[in-house]
Amino acid sequence: MNAAEYREVLVAKVADLNDPDCREFRIGVGDWPFRGFVVRRGDKVYAYQNFCMHAGHPLNYKPDSFLTKDGTRIICSSHGALYEIDSGVCVAGPCPGKKLRAIAVEVRDGRIFVRGPESA
Repeated sequence: MNAAEYREVLVAKVADLNDPDCREFRIGVGDWPFRGFVVRRGDKVYAYQNFCMHAGHPLNYKPDSFLTKDGTRIICSSHGALYEIDSGVCVAGPCPGKKLRAIAVEVRDGRIFVRGPESA
C-alpha cells in the first residue's frame, strides 16, 4: 500500500472523551470502509483497527463500546477476548498473545487525528 492510499481523519476532540473512553471512526466509503477506534486513557490516546484477532469481526456490538466495565481493558463483545489498552496485546480469552493492529494517531490542538488506509 503506498502513501496515497492512506488518509488522515479527525476523530474527536480530546475534551469530548471521558477518561477512559472510546470513539469509533471510519476511513473511506462504500461497503467496506476501514473501521477503527481510539481509546483515551489519561493524557494518552491509542488507536486500533476494529477487528477481533480471534474471530475477524468488529470488537463492539454497541457504538463506541470497546472497554470492560471498569475501563481497564479493551474487550471483544462476542467471545470476551481482553486486550491491553496501551499495547493491543490479547491477555485473556481465545487469542492470547495476538495483537490488535495499531493505527497512527496524533493529538494536535486538543483534537485527535488518525491516519489509516482507505479500506481494510
